[in-house]
Amino acid sequence: MPPIQDHPLRFQLSNELHARPFPTLTTASRAVFLALKHRHVAGVDAVQADIDHLIMLLDRYGAAHPQPGATHYFGKLGKHRLKWERHTEFVTFTLLVDGLSDRAFDAADFALFPEDWLAAAPGLRITSCLLRIEPQQDAGIIREKLSEWFVRESLAASSVLDSSGVIAGDFHIDESGHSRFALFIADGVGQGRIGRILQRLFEIETYKANSMLGLAKSRELSKRMGPLDFELTQLMGQMQTNGDDAVGQLDELLRISAELEALQAKTSFRFGATGAYEAIVNQRIQALREVPWEGRQTLAEFMMRRFDPAMRTVKATQARLETMSERAVRASQLLRTRVDVDRSAQNQKLLESMNKRADLQLRLQQTVEGLSVVAISYYAVSLASYLLYPLTGVTGTTKELLSAGVTLPVVLIVWWMVRRIRGHSQE
Repeated sequence: MPPIQDHPLRFQLSNELHARPFPTLTTASRAVFLALKHRHVAGVDAVQADIDHLIMLLDRYGAAHPQPGATHYFGKLGKHRLKWERHTEFVTFTLLVDGLSDRAFDAADFALFPEDWLAAAPGLRITSCLLRIEPQQDAGIIREKLSEWFVRESLAASSVLDSSGVIAGDFHIDESGHSRFALFIADGVGQGRIGRILQRLFEIETYKANSMLGLAKSRELSKRMGPLDFELTQLMGQMQTNGDDAVGQLDELLRISAELEALQAKTSFRFGATGAYEAIVNQRIQALREVPWEGRQTLAEFMMRRFDPAMRTVKATQARLETMSERAVRASQLLRTRVDVDRSAQNQKLLESMNKRADLQLRLQQTVEGLSVVAISYYAVSLASYLLYPLTGVTGTTKELLSAGVTLPVVLIVWWMVRRIRGHSQE
């Protein structure tokens, strides 16, 4: 028997689940993270530009190139390791560096990415982070370091993954232009788990930053939605009080509906992406299994206070836009119905006017026919009288009597002929 045939995408789809492994790190190391968002709409050109930009960096260190069309890369970059991932809207670079620098969160670490290479990036920086990984120490020492490294008011710190470590961050951008995260690892925690914590922290920061683009779009959209909402409400009020200019009102409604549809088309992708990114942020935070550390707020609490209101604003703006569009459509349908009813009434009046004209034309036609019978009969009697005048001498009658005698038969004959002609014309 022939062997069973595999689906052509079976191995490709199976390998996709294992294509982005977590990095491994020691308890004394640091990481530099960079996320670049595409300048324009993602497409074939953007994909190739991202790969070319990665190859430019790899060539600086003589590193191997990725496979054609790759969406991820992991390899040595000089003394360090580089993890690269390409997503729909952005690409990420994670540089893993062994050992700790003398100065925590030293901006010199980011200089591992060459300046001219950064300037040639095909995208814009959406976020960049510095992460420091240290062995877990006495709680007092950790408190001192967190107080020195982070802004107290927005600092979030929690114990994660069943006390595998303590994570901390304030989600601020420091004077060097980077966000900071600290990770204190407990004894006996494997390098793979450290890599998973690092990966989730960077994903939380990246997807949070991309989600906030939806808030910016909402604020921009609200500036136009306010006047449009006022115009729509005012126009619907005019529909109730003044129905004389229904056609003009319908034109205005169609203009508003078209603009609302255009706004929905321009923002549908951004709002949809914001919802997806928000879900990933919450999922990654849940995966950390946070427990409050030393009474500090957790990442989940920080997001609930600072991030969730922004996301609710985006959802409210999206719902308001959809509601306005539906209102405009319903108002257009009502106004179009009114226009159709008005046109039907006008058509009814026009038909009644046409019927009256037809009656008048019929009466006029009958009048003309009567006059025609009289006129034709007059000439016919005259002709018949001239033809019969010679008989006056034979019969001994006068001309007047002869004319009177032929008048009635001639009139009847003429009337009959006119009726016959009209009957043929109607057929």
